[in-house]
Amino acid sequence: MGETIFAKIIRKEIPADIVYETESVLAFKDILPQAPIHVLIIPKVTDIESVKDLSKEKHSKLIGELYEAANTIAKQLGIFESGFRIVVNSGPDSGQEVPHLHFHLLGGRKMNWPPG
Repeated sequence: MGETIFAKIIRKEIPADIVYETESVLAFKDILPQAPIHVLIIPKVTDIESVKDLSKEKHSKLIGELYEAANTIAKQLGIFESGFRIVVNSGPDSGQEVPHLHFHLLGGRKMNWPPG
């Protein structure tokens, strides 16, 4: 995997509006929000391009940490009770623009279905 903007954000070379950080997860506000609350949640490891690269044996703990981060952030931002959406795109046809696994946490408004 080549260098991505997310790798630079992880290393703090590019500024981001960080809302959550642990040893293995970083979350920051999306610069082009699609909802009143739009946070990107990423693993700090830089060798996972998308969900297609995940395996139960190797990544179970990390996936749990990403979902735990989503719940914590939703509580912190006041959308836990009203509801939120987690979107994970995989590949260019899905809209994935950065080849680094990331969750979109969306909330703060009523979501429509179907989303695409």
